[in-house]
Amino acid sequence: MQSFQRLNNLTGWLVFVISLITFTLTVEPTASFWDCGEFIACAYKLQVPHPPGAPLFLLLGRMFSLLALGNLEKVAFWVNMLSVVTSALTILFLHWTIVMIGRKILNKKFEDLSKNESYILLFSGFVGSLVYAFSDTFWFSAVEAEVYAMSSFFTAIVVWAAFKWELQEDEQVANRWILFIAYLVGLSIGVHLLNLVTLPALALLYYFKKNAKPSLNGGFVASFVGLIILGIINSGIIPGLPSLAFKFELFFVNSLGFSYGSGALTFLVLFIGAIVFGIYYSYQKQKLVLNMALFSLVFLLIGYSTYTVALVRSGYNPPINENDPSNILNFLKYLKREQYGERSLIYGPIFTAQVESFENGEDVYKMKDGKYEVYTHKPKYVYEKDQQMLLPRVYSNSPAHVALYQEMLGIPPGQKPTFGDNLKFMFTHQMGHMYMRYLLWNFVGRTSDFQDAWAINSFEDTSKMPEVLKDNKARNNYYFLPLILVLLGFYLLYNKNEKDFLITIMMFVLSGIALVVYLNSPPSEPRERDYIYVGSFYFMAIWAGLGVMQLYEFLQKFRTSNTLRWGLVSIFGLSAPVILVAQNWDDHDRSGRYHQIDFAKNMLNSCAPNAILFTGGDNDTFPLWYLQEVEGFRTDVRVCNLSLLGTDWYIDQMKRKTYFSTALPIKLNKELFLEGVNDQIMYNENPGIAAMSLPDYLELVRNNDERIKAQTQAGEMINTFPSDSVVVPVDIQKVAASKWFPKEFTPFLSGSLAWKLPQKNIFKGELIQLEIISNNALNGWTRPIYFAATLPSEQYLGLKESMQLEGYAYRLMPFKIAGAKDGFVNTKIMTDNFMHKMYWRNLNNEKVYYHGDFYLGIPSVTARLNIYRLAEQLVREEKYSEAKKVLDHLDSVMPDKVIPYDQFSASMVGLYLACKDEKKALDMANTIVRRNNKALTYYFDTNVGHYQREIQIGLYEMNMVVSSLKEYNVAPAKYKELEAMFNEQIAKTN
Repeated sequence: MQSFQRLNNLTGWLVFVISLITFTLTVEPTASFWDCGEFIACAYKLQVPHPPGAPLFLLLGRMFSLLALGNLEKVAFWVNMLSVVTSALTILFLHWTIVMIGRKILNKKFEDLSKNESYILLFSGFVGSLVYAFSDTFWFSAVEAEVYAMSSFFTAIVVWAAFKWELQEDEQVANRWILFIAYLVGLSIGVHLLNLVTLPALALLYYFKKNAKPSLNGGFVASFVGLIILGIINSGIIPGLPSLAFKFELFFVNSLGFSYGSGALTFLVLFIGAIVFGIYYSYQKQKLVLNMALFSLVFLLIGYSTYTVALVRSGYNPPINENDPSNILNFLKYLKREQYGERSLIYGPIFTAQVESFENGEDVYKMKDGKYEVYTHKPKYVYEKDQQMLLPRVYSNSPAHVALYQEMLGIPPGQKPTFGDNLKFMFTHQMGHMYMRYLLWNFVGRTSDFQDAWAINSFEDTSKMPEVLKDNKARNNYYFLPLILVLLGFYLLYNKNEKDFLITIMMFVLSGIALVVYLNSPPSEPRERDYIYVGSFYFMAIWAGLGVMQLYEFLQKFRTSNTLRWGLVSIFGLSAPVILVAQNWDDHDRSGRYHQIDFAKNMLNSCAPNAILFTGGDNDTFPLWYLQEVEGFRTDVRVCNLSLLGTDWYIDQMKRKTYFSTALPIKLNKELFLEGVNDQIMYNENPGIAAMSLPDYLELVRNNDERIKAQTQAGEMINTFPSDSVVVPVDIQKVAASKWFPKEFTPFLSGSLAWKLPQKNIFKGELIQLEIISNNALNGWTRPIYFAATLPSEQYLGLKESMQLEGYAYRLMPFKIAGAKDGFVNTKIMTDNFMHKMYWRNLNNEKVYYHGDFYLGIPSVTARLNIYRLAEQLVREEKYSEAKKVLDHLDSVMPDKVIPYDQFSASMVGLYLACKDEKKALDMANTIVRRNNKALTYYFDTNVGHYQREIQIGLYEMNMVVSSLKEYNVAPAKYKELEAMFNEQIAKTN
């Protein structure tokens, strides 16, 4: 026994070391895109990230950040290392779990195992754990500061602890393991809720151990009890306890006249007292089950108590303080994730449903004069009954989503989808495209890193495949080897251990298919969501490890020699993790990647001092937050996230000074931007008002003037606005005399700036934007206001004709250039910013991997597009030498060999010709046209429908190149072959 346990421990730590080395060598050196920048910034200073937060992750991240030893640029690396370490620990516990399940299949105690049985158990754990370590989705999360790596760790350790509990024959020892599991579950809530989905399966494991002769009905009951426990924790404890505390708070404050916090404190004391009494009662009466249940609750709540970090730290008003959960009102909203809204899962409206009426929903409170006052109600929408159905999958009424529903399901506009359409979408898109595709990515391979890429055809002929697909680093082919092991292990467990088969099946379903149903994904996502389902791949890795045992058993039937048998098992067993690590290394190695932070630096450096910068979603904002909060870079710029600007707590924060950034010019009183107040201002046209003075109108809003109010269908009085044409003042003399104002634009100045709003209704975030712009205009346009160049068109408020492009951002100017629908370029400022203030680390390094449509799109769209516009304007100004310097610099920092030429590069062919550099123009033309010619030939010969977007882009690039060569009178002999290629491809579209 001791000998095997020692070997088992050593093997477990061996896979830990292998994983740790692999992930350390490939870890991201700085903050990655999406939530990573926010999490690193919040961990470093213990701030409050988006709800429901991850307080335990932040606490541990803070500890790891201290290992940077004061080197601020190393903080991100060390917080990323938290994911590396927890991922390696996940592999450790996975190995030990596979060994425990395998031992049960052999139906022997560890001390009774033969040498061959010991070795096959250890080898199975070794292979299965490394299959998971090197799998696509798990490896992706293991090298960045996101919560999914630590969430996988908690899944692994909880499952391992459950099987360890099963081994315990001493009841007292076994009970300690139950308390340990409860504590781990409580801790996991402070990371991510995905770990909770294992609870019904653990209840089934408990039932199987406690009943020598389990029945089908008993199994169903046990699973149902597990689901109830899951519901109690997810809906009862996490938001339920704070909700109950607020009920006490309301009574004590509003009815009894006590101070704020008295009711919540009383509830806490009573709740703790009730638990203590319950434990005492169960001990006195020898009620073991009740005693264990209460102690488990205590340990779970101890783990869950990490959430007090958000409550405490929010009270100090840190710069990142999402939802401001410093009081019980906001803390409750934070835990309930109220800012994300709700959607029906069991019964509800579909995308064709129209709102019939509005009703008052839950009360919305504010703190005023020592009381909690109801000032509005959440709207409750009543839909047409015939436009609702069970299990609504096609639910989103976003115009883009509606169009995709109709396209995917073949539904004509205006026609209601049937329940069959609803189910078709669930099975084909949600379970097929958004789950099964990810499963195959991890155990069969994937075609590329482009958005919506499918699983690979392992035996496809690649001889005619274009380089963009064939040489894609994420084109990974495992030749079904991991999947074969999974199926072998599935078969073994089904035949040899029905109980553990059912337990692992339930865990797999709950962390996979059940999540698909619960999350109810829309028809399109901004990025791939495979990380959500990494738990189900964990249980497939258990089967993969057990598959090695099944393979060994098969070979025993052929009566081969022990040496040959072990040789074959070793070769086939190791082939799966070996091919995974060999195929996945190049597209999971992030060790030299810095552009996500350089992108953020370039955006901040596009702004003048003390600027206001309006940004969009996660990737426009979180890297900027990281730079300012961790590295202290350009803290004079106030980053203003438009996705959050419609929330009262965020507006409040924008009204405060932060670091070297002064408060934003917002005069609205908080009463006027509370939740539910001025959420939407309706357009109510007054023909007598041609153009509305924005400062005058905002003054009416500030005074809550009755003259701009109208009644809604629900009987509520809300603000309206009479004209979508608005005007702000311009002090010509003051602006023209300012040092920042370009003197060449003085003739464009007038006494006011007028423009037309693009939308008929104004939402709260847009109201605050207009408030900032108006007040800044009244102050003489003294503070620079910028809009990120990556914003969608509707978020520029119709002001593009007054926007000056200075790099990665547009500056709002106090004049308009008619017809400049996409703004205008200030070549002096932008050239200086581009040539001297921007960062491009490793964008010219072929060894560094930049993955997928999204990541390649960042340097392409933000850099190539904007620099194309700069060079084009320089050419118009006949500054050919400067234009060529700009184009050459771009090509040196972002060459085709790393960031392949794209449609913006195709447009630069003409610019090079304008600059009299025919050689460079022809080099680019040949590269672009020949590459597209091969790609289009492949697309047309394989699946035209699947590659429609790629075909359109390819033809556009070829046409742009050939047209430019003709326009600038290049000798036809120099591009004759290129033109013939284009004509051949365009003919295929007829």
